[in-house]
Amino acid sequence: MAARDEKVPPLGVRLTVDVEEHEGARGTHYWARVRWTDPNTGKREGVKRSHSSREAATRWLDRMERAAKTGLDSGQTLAAYVGLIGDRWARGIDPTSTFDAYAAGLRRRVLPTLGHLPVAMISAGLVDRAIDAWEQEHGRSTVKNSVAALVLVLDEAVRDGLITRNPARDRARRRTVGRSPTSETPASPRDLALPDVATLERLVAGVIESGGHPAYGDVVTILATTALRISEVAGLRVRDVDLTQGLVHVERQTYPGRGGLATKATKGRRRRVVPIIDPLRPTLARLVVGREKDKRLVVGPRGGVITTATLRDATKWDELVAELGLEGLVRHGLRHTALTWMADAGVELHMLQRVAGHQDPAVTSRYLHPDTRAVLDAGAAFSRWWASPRPEQPTLGVITGGAGTGA
Repeated sequence: MAARDEKVPPLGVRLTVDVEEHEGARGTHYWARVRWTDPNTGKREGVKRSHSSREAATRWLDRMERAAKTGLDSGQTLAAYVGLIGDRWARGIDPTSTFDAYAAGLRRRVLPTLGHLPVAMISAGLVDRAIDAWEQEHGRSTVKNSVAALVLVLDEAVRDGLITRNPARDRARRRTVGRSPTSETPASPRDLALPDVATLERLVAGVIESGGHPAYGDVVTILATTALRISEVAGLRVRDVDLTQGLVHVERQTYPGRGGLATKATKGRRRRVVPIIDPLRPTLARLVVGREKDKRLVVGPRGGVITTATLRDATKWDELVAELGLEGLVRHGLRHTALTWMADAGVELHMLQRVAGHQDPAVTSRYLHPDTRAVLDAGAAFSRWWASPRPEQPTLGVITGGAGTGA
């Protein structure tokens, strides 16, 4: 492994290299030396290092030659490399939101676990074992952010020629990332939804009483009837609500970012409209009638933005939902509620996808998992179809391989 303060040849210089064998009291050792002329001073400089074998000495010389060609030491540690490239690994990610989560994963998990290793020594197996360790202590999102940061850093190492292939890239697609699901973990977003409208009404009343302001109840109502994300509710302006057509235009989101609140396009940069259902109309009418078009639709008691953290802290959310028998319900569960209820109401997949703002229909389809009643109804419909006489209808014995079929 390279010494942290070992001198590296300047970029583009021509090297003179040699290996000398020496016999000593402790056996044979090999001095590998590289020399070059400094392009700025014109002075002859060099560095040498002792190795236990000729092969090790040769590998060190190869490393020095690559450093002269690329300007980078292929034997440097991951921590040293991250310090060298700074934030270059973060090019292309959102600096207002994603950067902080990725940078925290890099600083708190990746470097403490792998930072002491030379970049070239980091293998897929080492990355897997690191992820295994993180999964024992952290949730799925935390682990995914850490892996994503490692992938981006090693992508830079590939571009710089330190490694030929990113060993973390395949690991980022592991089927399980984060704590493994237990029998108590919901298998479907439907399991995160409220059971019925009466429960929603109790929750709305509870957050208003606990938070001491109707705005908290308004946010809960909008979330559970529109399937918006809470950041999208925070980004709504009065002009986005069209009571005449019965539509809410979703164009932006507002959330805590670096240096304060950040407002940008919705997730996936897709504008969309969602329908205003009758139970929501009185709430929206109260929020828009007589107000300036550019005002935020919903604000807190002091006129500020209501974020997910604001709603949690102001209403003592965790204690409240536990008292209501909804322990474990998170604010995002209200979006799941709306999508689940829409699916149960018969909204088709393609329309549900548009309302949700999902890019992948497979994500939306998780809300279509039928409950027991729907399964029984489907079976009854199939039975009625089977009982309907048709000339071409086969007998059950033929289909299942009864007598005379040769099956």
